[in-house]
Amino acid sequence: MEKEKFYITTAIPYASQKPHFGNTAEIITADAIARYKRAMGYEVYFCTGTDEHGQKIENCAAGAGISPKEYADRISSELRGIWDLMNTTYDKFIRTTDDYHVRAVQNIFRKLFEQGDIYKSVYEGWYCVPDESFYTDTQIVDGKCPDCGRPVQKAREEAYFLRLTKYADRLIQYINEHPEFIEPESRKREMMNNFLLPGLQDLCVSRTSFKWGVPVDFDEGHVIYVWIDALSNYITALGYDPAKEQQPELFRKFWPADVHIIGKDIVRFHSIYWSVILMALGLPLPKKIFGRPWTNFGVDKMSKSRGNVIYADDLARDFTVDGVRYYALAETPYASDGSITYELVINRYNTELVNNLGNLFKRTLDMQKKYFAGVVQAPSAPEPLDDQLKAAAADAYATVVKSMDTYHIADAVSSIFVFLRRANKYIDETLPWTLYKDESKHARLGTVLYNLLESLRVAAVLLMPFIPQTAEEILKGLNAKAELDSLEETARETGHPNGGYLLFSKFANFGGLVPGSVVGESKVLFARIDEKAYLEKLYAEKQKAADACQSEAAKPASTGAVQTKPEGCAQISIEDFMKVELRSAKVISAEPVPKAKKLLKLELDLGYEQRQVVSGIAKFYKPEDLIGRNVVLVANLKPATICGIESQGMILASGEETIRVVFLSDDTPPGERIR
Repeated sequence: MEKEKFYITTAIPYASQKPHFGNTAEIITADAIARYKRAMGYEVYFCTGTDEHGQKIENCAAGAGISPKEYADRISSELRGIWDLMNTTYDKFIRTTDDYHVRAVQNIFRKLFEQGDIYKSVYEGWYCVPDESFYTDTQIVDGKCPDCGRPVQKAREEAYFLRLTKYADRLIQYINEHPEFIEPESRKREMMNNFLLPGLQDLCVSRTSFKWGVPVDFDEGHVIYVWIDALSNYITALGYDPAKEQQPELFRKFWPADVHIIGKDIVRFHSIYWSVILMALGLPLPKKIFGRPWTNFGVDKMSKSRGNVIYADDLARDFTVDGVRYYALAETPYASDGSITYELVINRYNTELVNNLGNLFKRTLDMQKKYFAGVVQAPSAPEPLDDQLKAAAADAYATVVKSMDTYHIADAVSSIFVFLRRANKYIDETLPWTLYKDESKHARLGTVLYNLLESLRVAAVLLMPFIPQTAEEILKGLNAKAELDSLEETARETGHPNGGYLLFSKFANFGGLVPGSVVGESKVLFARIDEKAYLEKLYAEKQKAADACQSEAAKPASTGAVQTKPEGCAQISIEDFMKVELRSAKVISAEPVPKAKKLLKLELDLGYEQRQVVSGIAKFYKPEDLIGRNVVLVANLKPATICGIESQGMILASGEETIRVVFLSDDTPPGERIR
């Protein structure tokens, strides 16, 4: 019988910097759903990738002294490495710089232009470089981006526009007729009340102020708006191109997508812009857009500029890959934001993975070896108490299915650990060590241990979508041959070494463990973390790094007053000097860097973009003394991370004992080249 199809995608992360834990939690969430759907018998196609065009990447590349493509290659490779480390089983990793994608996007743009859904005019309004987003006067808040809170810049240029207004009523009707289209419900209300019902405006979909993007192939100088470029990946990854006479089988098989898993901050781009593009192309809309909540650092949004970023690959070194996967899936609720701190991670890790799951596994296998030389006994002496354990297993199975089908991922994970706690309680209720002392009760002992081993087997099957390596280790410990053989076979099917799955309908019911088999090694699945020692070591390392970078950043840009010509001062050519890009920049904000007495973090306006710089001048300047002043920025200096904050350049200063910032006159335009 042909399998039912399921197409799942993530938002493709912007290739401007290393993804933090919140970014990684999104791909882990999508992977858990993909693995679950395979376990339910679906043929799954799982797509992710990287978004690699736009002004921000062009600027980052210039700062790093490399081409935009080289910069995108570097970030995309790093991101894919983290996705692979997290054992994500994607079927397609698309890059928006891939030739086939670029051609398809150009053809999409051309088609929409030729049929009148894109037209040429002049754009005048506000633009946010980090978000690659356009805003009207009514949308900006105190001169800042309504989404990210960063300063926006005025833009006026010839541009192409997408006729959102043409499709607005049709989209409103569609959303009303398909209440499941946008989830959670709060995201749908936000889209309707904040954007659709007040009235859409046509969207600017090309730029002429930068070059790094997909060119409009019939109008030189225009590049296609990054969101049209990026959003189209969901269909170009399946081979879609409007220039083709017939779309490929992959596209016909899997489109429309069953779900786009995205961050809550980009629901607007998907539910409105993407929907209009698809309507204009005559294609069906995705069945669901799920705007998952953020994972905050404590109560604050995770941000590299704030220095409060946690990276998944760093966590994995201490808490294992499955420890990271578990936290990402268990801690973020369906609709409200999740939270991560080192203390929270340690607590969850020790409580659930070490105490609940790990101890149950080791205790049970150790007792089986001690009491029956590892041989699994037939459950020949049941008692009513056993039915409660079996009912708990059935409840966990049912809850996982119900929760995963509605994308309540944390509830699904929680239900399994509730079942594991019930199994641990079963040990306390049955007292196997007491049963062992009475030979007449050995049949009951064998039944109790069978039920515990079987609980571990069922839990492993249910845990496979969430913490697959650990689930497989449990099955190896149980010597569950049928399950292990199936994992090996299905891993070949998916093409991923760790991508095997177990059909729930075949393996998730209680009673599948074969009596007479011999259990294997009772490994320690998760090693306990000493919270006090771990945090002391972590903060000591952070302080050491902060002291080092503070000393480095506080080094003067030049020596003191020039009295004699320095010895050995090599001369350079004018060509060499011109390689250094000095530009005027206005300080728009300044604040101390936590735990670094000598450092200030400055936000600089260059007219065409904003930069942040960390400077060792806090001893000599108060933040309020700098705001509004014009300084000299070395604009093409390679970015450096100082005390966990990315510094995108350096401001010029003189002096050693006393540091003096080089200020420019107040009438110097921001961004002006200094020669």
